Amino acid sequence: MSGFLAGLLVAALPLLAAGFWLGRRTARPESLGGLGTPVEHATFQTLHTASLAAPALRAGLTEDSARKSARRLRTLLGTDALCLTDEKSVLAWDGVGAHHRAEIMGRLSGALETGRGEAFRLVCEVPDCPVRWAVVAPLTVDERVHGALVACAPRESAVLVRAAAEVARWVSVQLELADLDDSRTRLIEAEIKVLRAQISPHFIFNSLAVIASFVRTDPERARELLLEFADFTRYSFRRRGDFTTLADELHAIDHYLALVRARFGDRLAVTLQIAPEVLPVTLPFLCLQPLVENAVKHGLEGKADKCHIRITAQDTGAEATVVIEDDGAGMDPELLRRILAGDVSPSGGIGLSNVDDRLRQVYGDDYGLVIETAPGAGMKITARLPKYQPGVHPAARLAPQ
Repeated sequence: MSGFLAGLLVAALPLLAAGFWLGRRTARPESLGGLGTPVEHATFQTLHTASLAAPALRAGLTEDSARKSARRLRTLLGTDALCLTDEKSVLAWDGVGAHHRAEIMGRLSGALETGRGEAFRLVCEVPDCPVRWAVVAPLTVDERVHGALVACAPRESAVLVRAAAEVARWVSVQLELADLDDSRTRLIEAEIKVLRAQISPHFIFNSLAVIASFVRTDPERARELLLEFADFTRYSFRRRGDFTTLADELHAIDHYLALVRARFGDRLAVTLQIAPEVLPVTLPFLCLQPLVENAVKHGLEGKADKCHIRITAQDTGAEATVVIEDDGAGMDPELLRRILAGDVSPSGGIGLSNVDDRLRQVYGDDYGLVIETAPGAGMKITARLPKYQPGVHPAARLAPQ
């Protein structure tokens, strides 16, 4: 996370440079309100105004985000008018001189093609219009121009040219962060689809076969198992939300284990120890079920006697700690390392690597899975889940059917 914060600080430096110009234009000693020098006051004003503009820009370059941020950006530059454009049209105009929209768009082609800023005199037949010059600063994401920030003023100003360029750089950083957020969301959705595809066809077939075996001998038991199967599949294939609560995930695991126990009977023993206070904790959807499925598979693999799986969830202050442990065949630690690194993909390994990747993407590298194992020694998987994480909210619960 330190690298990310450093990146944000670097992105803020251009705003401070622009803010000094704003401070020279607007700061008055009597209005500092105890903030110190005019430069300190200008710095505060700049960062505060930028913080108000940033949330809208993090939604990407759209008419709505441009409209919400244009006034803040104009305040930041202290100009008579400012507009934000994409490659085809003016998305939002704030200030006077809106009749210059068509003229500005007609003269943006050079800046949009080259990615270089420019300034030009505007043709205006309105005698008292204060907008006479336009300063164009391209908005660039991944070396591709997506639009422009255009600051309008009564006269040509080299300082405004520099300030507009710095603010446009900051806006571009916000748009790039929005693009990264969108990419992360798409990646998480793709990985969930991979997990759904990995729900073993053998498990589905065996579950239905077990249910069918009870239809004649114990119809009530068959009905109960059919409901368990329906609830599990409905949860696993739901189409909304990247996150869920620990309570809902454990509920789905309970459905899964009911079906597995119906097949293996006394060969599988499961112990759950769950602290009630961690049940509302939010976590990535389908994050724990693949770990339990891995424990079932490797716990029963090559064993004629009973397999014991232990699932615990404890409150550890700012985090919830979930541990899934089995006493099965275990795994060679080097093979496990290669699975998590993506070097090999043996059967069942994709669940571990997928969950590990998603935890790191959502919470940071410090929150990857911790796995203890050795051949013949079973496997212990620990997942740490922060109780509070920006942007992590559970989807609405499915209504009972």
